[in-house]
Amino acid sequence: MRTGIVAKKLGMTKVFDTKGQHIAVTVLLMKGNQVVAVRSEEKNGYTAVQMGFDDVKASRATKASRGHFAKANVLPKRKLVEFRVSKDAVLEVGAEISAEHFVPGQFVDVTGTTIGKGFQGVMKRHNFAGMPASHGVSITHRAHGSTGNRQDPGRVFKNKKMAGHMGQVRATIPNLSIVQVDAEEGLLFVSGSVPGSEGSFVMVRDAVKRVLPKDAPKPAGLLQSSAKTEKEAEAAPADAAPAEENKE
Repeated sequence: MRTGIVAKKLGMTKVFDTKGQHIAVTVLLMKGNQVVAVRSEEKNGYTAVQMGFDDVKASRATKASRGHFAKANVLPKRKLVEFRVSKDAVLEVGAEISAEHFVPGQFVDVTGTTIGKGFQGVMKRHNFAGMPASHGVSITHRAHGSTGNRQDPGRVFKNKKMAGHMGQVRATIPNLSIVQVDAEEGLLFVSGSVPGSEGSFVMVRDAVKRVLPKDAPKPAGLLQSSAKTEKEAEAAPADAAPAEENKE
């Protein structure tokens, strides 16, 4: 089980596939995910990785949090989230996650806080049909009708669907596919919509109910490792040329 990441919802757009059909996607900015702390089974009773996202000024952080980030030798972060991981997926403190941590076609679970709708009636909140438009009904066309019972039990049961506060709750959308990955800009293009408003934070993890692709990097797609592979690829032809000249 690999670690997840924290991302910022930038908005929605559309991309085109190889057949020319457009796919509605949500753009997530994940550049800047860095490991701040590690929880071990021996010390903490569970194995997890604490991920920090979105750098902030030290003056904006509390004194306690500044000490926590100074211990890890990383810049203060705006958002901290812990992700449970397996023992073979534990990362070093200070490691930075790349967008290549996810691969196109992979399924992910996205968690966020839904947009708040305020106080709403039962027709919008629970999709009630409402009262009749005529037949003696006046004023209460959007009312929910009877809520209670007879003398026994003589009360309204808990969790009765009624008017009230709607939205602004934690929600997880499972099995969303990764359409594209932009490693340079640190962007993820996820199919469909994800919970939350633009600028809100969401958590992206490998889908629990889907198999992880074989080409997904393990234990994680690190920014330093991807940079090293690019440098090695650029240096490989230059190193090979002198060797051939020496053979001649």
